[in-house]
Amino acid sequence: MSEQSTSRDTGAVENTVPASTESVRVERAAAESGGNGGGGLMSGPFGRNLGLVVALLLICAAGIITAGDRFASIDNTLTILRFASTIGVVSIGMTFVITGGGIDLSVGAILALCSVWATTFATQTMAEDTHWIIMVFAALAVGSACGLVNGLVIAYGKVVPFITTLAMLAAARGLAEIISERRTQIVTVDGFKEFFSADVLGVPFLVIIFAIVAVAGWVLFNRTTFGRRTLAVGGNPEAARLAGINVNRHTVMLYVLVGFCCGLAALMLVSRTTTGSSTHGTLLELDVIAAVVIGGTLLTGGRGTIVGTVLGVLIFATLGNVFTLNNQDTSTQAVAKGLIIVVAVLLQQRLARNATST
Repeated sequence: MSEQSTSRDTGAVENTVPASTESVRVERAAAESGGNGGGGLMSGPFGRNLGLVVALLLICAAGIITAGDRFASIDNTLTILRFASTIGVVSIGMTFVITGGGIDLSVGAILALCSVWATTFATQTMAEDTHWIIMVFAALAVGSACGLVNGLVIAYGKVVPFITTLAMLAAARGLAEIISERRTQIVTVDGFKEFFSADVLGVPFLVIIFAIVAVAGWVLFNRTTFGRRTLAVGGNPEAARLAGINVNRHTVMLYVLVGFCCGLAALMLVSRTTTGSSTHGTLLELDVIAAVVIGGTLLTGGRGTIVGTVLGVLIFATLGNVFTLNNQDTSTQAVAKGLIIVVAVLLQQRLARNATST
């Protein structure tokens, strides 16, 4: 009985796989994809995540210097975490999609559609007559269905992810506007609002949901065959197919996963704003992709990190908070995000070249 171990993320010193034939094949396919590359400890996941931690600490220091107690207060910290939680849940799903060699530009529009569908008069009436869980089911089902459509068109229709998800972006946003008649829908179900707005030991429930999703995502990515298959498919689809992986089916599952995350994030946003609107999630895809890329996931696929994604989400949420406290407009924040994305991609390319040359 032999074992193969592969480093995947911070804290994941070993990912041990029983030496079944299929697992060995998947591990070999993942290895061929380039995985984490070489170059020593600091050029691997530990070094990348350490750099993100340093960047986050520097942003926090800038916040303390420029905004003082307004930034360093517990209330402001919880505000940052609440804002980060919605983006973070979608970012976890996006990490799987990008690692698998895809991209999803429709996450913001899907979130809007989920929020509208879950808060229609008919849905809320059913929830009041039975249970508020109906609203939860509606959002998760709509998000998963949108992801399923994306996955089927990409995997079996052979349409590139950029075009497919761009079409879904337009269609989902338009459908949300039709259903809501471009009106903001107010949540009237008290049980729903009370459940999602609750605190646990002073920590908002939304933050706890984000933490649970992050931990579940880390386990799925680093400790299951699904995660190893995602790395293999993203790194080299043909090698993954030859290793026995059903690449098309796995691709569909990745898009269903991110769609499910959009539905969950929609519930979190609806509970925070007590509204469902076709304008929810506007440009969310920018923040999500930025957080994933900053975290160290390669846009070309084949390498991803859940810990890095969480740190990337916190970096952007904290940076936005610092800008807001210093009365900087959203345009300045958008420029800063754009520059950070470009720098992150350039650093990724440089690290990839260094790993190839070692």
